[in-house]
Amino acid sequence: MKEELKEEMLSKAVDGKLACSAARKIAEKLGISYREVGEAADELGIKIKDCQLGCF
Repeated sequence: MKEELKEEMLSKAVDGKLACSAARKIAEKLGISYREVGEAADELGIKIKDCQLGCF
């Protein structure tokens, strides 16, 4: 996992959870797929919440 991705996710997560909209913004900012963000969330033990698209 890219260090930049890890840092972004950990800085945005609250109580081990990350909103879907924040996860999508991270993917777009870093130019990576939603799948990569989802896999990183799994590795970090972060739950994606409030998913509108069913991506995570």
